[in-house]
Amino acid sequence: MATLGLIGSGHIGGTLARLAVDAGLDVVLSNSRGPETLGDLVSELGPRARAATPAEAGAAGDWVVVTVPLKAFDRIPVAPLAGKTVIDTGNYYPERDGEITALKDGTTTESQLLQGHLPDAHVVKGFNNIFFRHLGALSRPKGVPDRTTLPLAGDDPAAVAHAAELLDLLGFDALAYGGLADSWRSQPGTPVYGLPYAGDAADFMNAEATPAGADVVRARLEAATR
Repeated sequence: MATLGLIGSGHIGGTLARLAVDAGLDVVLSNSRGPETLGDLVSELGPRARAATPAEAGAAGDWVVVTVPLKAFDRIPVAPLAGKTVIDTGNYYPERDGEITALKDGTTTESQLLQGHLPDAHVVKGFNNIFFRHLGALSRPKGVPDRTTLPLAGDDPAAVAHAAELLDLLGFDALAYGGLADSWRSQPGTPVYGLPYAGDAADFMNAEATPAGADVVRARLEAATR
């Protein structure tokens, strides 16, 4: 059985863990505070889930999701992620992460920073533009008309395709929209960030989850400006 490794087990990580277990995947969770702090979540998830260190979660995963604050990206273990498809959910929030000139002026993107830290991994940007409650609510079986589409960006087409396989298992369609240099198009403040999955409610975090298909997501990505 395939395994999802999670480096970071907060709102997004915990939501992905629940979706993965529901999809029949094994899950290895980790965080910066130690496996013992994840006991309640593991108990909730059941026998398909276990807690480990970030290095162990990375080594175990057929896919590895990195879902930590940007300011902690350089603490992600490097060697266990070599050759892996690593899905980066991170966003740059200056008020939390501090001012990073290269991100502010568009010289690079958050995911390019992570790729530079993980030179032998295959980083794909994903799950970063949807509120965790909407992520948990919008999973649908393959082929239904109201299945939601999530964007993916990556420099390695095979890794993007592999990430799309995970999205499919978790109940979402995928839309590839470019390389990591293009991943700013789904970052905070862009038209595809949060809004399509909340019926365009300005206060999207308090709005009901709304399915968004590929046409909507594609149009929002194309409308993004710096």
